[in-house]
Amino acid sequence: MRRLLRGATIVWVVLRYGLDELVLSSFQHPWLRLLARMVSIGRNLDAPRGQRLREALERLGPIFVKFGQVLSTRRDLMPPDIADELARLQDRVPPFDPDIAVATIERSFRKPIGEVFTSFDREPVASASIAQVHFATLRDRQGLEREVAVKVLRPGMLPVIEKDLALMRMMAGWVESLSADGKRLKPREVVAEFDNYLHDELDLVREAANAAQLRRNMDGLDLVLIPEVFWDFCHSDVMVMQRMTGVPISQVERLRDAGVDIPKLARDGVTIFFTQVFRDGFFHADMHPGNIQVSLDPATFGRYISLDFGIVGTLTEFDKEYLAQNFTAFFRRDYKRVAELHIESGWVPQSTRVDELEAAIRAVCEPYFDRPLKEISLGMVLMRLFQTSRRFQVEIQPQLVLLQKTLLNIEGLGRQLDPELDLWSTAKPFLEKWMLEQLGPQRLWRELRAEAPHYAKMLPELPRLLYGYLRSDRTDQQQLLRELLESQRRTNRLLQSLIYGGLGFVLGLLAMQLLVRIRLF
Repeated sequence: MRRLLRGATIVWVVLRYGLDELVLSSFQHPWLRLLARMVSIGRNLDAPRGQRLREALERLGPIFVKFGQVLSTRRDLMPPDIADELARLQDRVPPFDPDIAVATIERSFRKPIGEVFTSFDREPVASASIAQVHFATLRDRQGLEREVAVKVLRPGMLPVIEKDLALMRMMAGWVESLSADGKRLKPREVVAEFDNYLHDELDLVREAANAAQLRRNMDGLDLVLIPEVFWDFCHSDVMVMQRMTGVPISQVERLRDAGVDIPKLARDGVTIFFTQVFRDGFFHADMHPGNIQVSLDPATFGRYISLDFGIVGTLTEFDKEYLAQNFTAFFRRDYKRVAELHIESGWVPQSTRVDELEAAIRAVCEPYFDRPLKEISLGMVLMRLFQTSRRFQVEIQPQLVLLQKTLLNIEGLGRQLDPELDLWSTAKPFLEKWMLEQLGPQRLWRELRAEAPHYAKMLPELPRLLYGYLRSDRTDQQQLLRELLESQRRTNRLLQSLIYGGLGFVLGLLAMQLLVRIRLF
C-alpha cells in the first residue's frame, strides 16, 4: 500500500508541475492532456519548464535530485534552459533550518556546540540532497586553531529513501518479469547496488573513511587535493573535515581569467579518473560540478579539489584487468579482441560468433575516432552499444553501473572545460602504460615483494619440511614394497597349490590305471 501511495505521489507531482507537457507535447493525445489537467486542477504553468522540473525533483526527494544532478552535466543531451536550471541541484538545494543542524551536532557529541567548536557559522555554505555544510573553527589535538567544514545529515532521510527504494524494487521486479530483455538488464541487481551506495551515503563516518582512503591514494599525484578528516569530530550524522578554498569548476571564465590552463585541467581530470579506476580500483563516483573545485592558492595553483565522498566505486582486480583490456583494444581499434573479451568473460553467450559481434562493435565505435569531444556524444555511443547488446544478449554488470555513471560525469566536465579534448588520445597512453605495468616485470617484482613475508616465514621450516617429505616418501615406498611382496607370496602359494594339486591329480590317474591293469592280469 505504501508503494502504491508513493507511486501515486510521484504521478501527482509530475502532473502538478506540468512535466506531462514535456512528454506529451510531441504526441497528439488530447484526452491524455485533458485527464492530466483534471487530476491537477489549479496548477500554474507560468514558471519556465526547467524551473518546474527542478522543483519537481526537489519535491520528490534525494534519489530524484541525484538523477537531476547527473542530467545537469549532459548539456549535449539536454536543452540549455533545462541544463542550467538542473545545475542548481548540485549544491543549491534548499537548506534545512540551522537550528536543526545545531541540535544534530549537540546530540551527536553530547555537549553544547560552543564546547565543540570555537566558532560556528549558522548560515550553511552549501546544501545538497543528503546533507548541508557549515563553516567553523576548532582546536586540534596540538592546540592549533583550524578552519573546518562541518557536514550535517539532513533529518528524516532514511524513511524517504526507503520508500523510494521499495518502489524502485517493485518496478524492477515488474520490468524483469515482463520480458526476457528485462531479465538481461538485471534491474533488481542494479537497484540493489544503488541501495547499497545510498545507505552508505547516509553514514558520514563511512564517507569520512572514503575521504581518508582517497587522500592516501592521491598523495603524490599532485593533481588533486582531498580534505583532511578530523576523526575526533566525526559521527554518523556529522563529519568534520579541512576547509577547502577554491573556485567551482563550472565557473570556467573565472578560472581562465585567473590564469588556469583550461585544456590541461581537462586532461588532468581524465588522468585522475583513470588513475583512481585502474591503479587503485577505488574512485570518486559522484563527480558532478558541485563536488569539484579548482585551487587558486599559489602553492597548489590549478589543482582539482574533490568534495563529497558519500559515493565511491570499487573494482576487483578481474574487473580492472578486463576493463583495461577492453579500453586498450578499443583505442587500438582491435574490435575482434573486444568481441573475444566479451565472450571470454561470459558477458555474452559462448555460442556467439566472434565475427558477427566484432562487426557490430566496429559499426558503433568506428565513426567516433579521431574526433574532438565536442563532436562525440558518449551518451549516444552507449545507447548504440546498448542496442547492439540487446541483439547479442549481453548481460548488464551491476558492479559497473557506478563506473558508467562516473564516466558520463567526466565527459560532461570535459565538455564544459575543453570541447576540443580528445578523450581517446588522452586516455590511451595511460592505459597502455598501466597494462605494461600489469603484465611486465614490475608486476612480478610487486608480487614477489608482497609474498616476501610469507616466504621469510617458510624459509627456516624448509629443511624440516623437506626431511618430512622425503621420509614420508620413503615410508610410502616401503609400504608399497611390502604390499608387492605380500602379493607375490600369495601368488606363489597359489601357483604351488595348483602345481601340487595338478601333480597329485596326475599321480592319481596313473595309480588308477595301474590298479586296473593288475586286475586284468
